[in-house]
Amino acid sequence: MGRASRDEIDALVGPATPHFAYQLRARIEELVRDLPQDDDVRRYGEEQMARLDRLGHASSKADDSEPEPRSRIGWDTIPSSAPEYDPLP
Repeated sequence: MGRASRDEIDALVGPATPHFAYQLRARIEELVRDLPQDDDVRRYGEEQMARLDRLGHASSKADDSEPEPRSRIGWDTIPSSAPEYDPLP
């Protein structure tokens, strides 16, 4: 396998959904595991792996849409109702 790139990581993360977040995270981990700790692509991959961890607990990536209101009945008790950038406690 050749050297991992940001474009390859973006291609995996871009269409990610909560359902497949952890499988994609594992693929990125494979891509960057042999890179040096201080490598820019490795750090970027680790940032995206953290994002996928948050997405795995979210209901939607919601990068370009309004978040669902948390005022919906019952949603305050469902951790998966939060977007990856603002998870519930």
